[in-house]
Amino acid sequence: MNAEIFEDVAGLAPRLAPGAALFALDLGDKTIGIAVSDTLRSIATPLTTIRRKKFGVDAEALLALAAERRIGGLILGLPRNMDGSEGPRCQSTRAFARNLSRLTEIPIAFWDERLSTVEAERMLIANDTSRRRRAEIIDNVAASYILQGVLDRLAFLSRQEG
Repeated sequence: MNAEIFEDVAGLAPRLAPGAALFALDLGDKTIGIAVSDTLRSIATPLTTIRRKKFGVDAEALLALAAERRIGGLILGLPRNMDGSEGPRCQSTRAFARNLSRLTEIPIAFWDERLSTVEAERMLIANDTSRRRRAEIIDNVAASYILQGVLDRLAFLSRQEG
């Protein structure tokens, strides 16, 4: 069992089964924010946050959620530096993808997540969300920003093909 890993969602698009939802993951040091798409792949919704333990425990929880929702693709936010270079956090995300790919056949793609957490924070502040509540949900809201970007890109690619 080895999932394919794509650098970009354009490679993932042809591998997606019709009607299969997507997950986006915002990998933090302490948590993993998860967002899910609808089956039409048009709207991203924050789903949950997994408190990180060990990779095996995290992967098991993530894949159980993916199976429950019949997920057809996983998007991992790639935390590039502002100049586009990749640092230790990108390396960690790529390692997570490689390790996860050994446990599932769900294809995985990366998405440049620069400023997704900043945008999520800005939106939560604009909605007068308390500091405590923001801390609880920031990761899955950031994951929904990542996923919405992916969904918009997939829709654009689909229009170009048609």
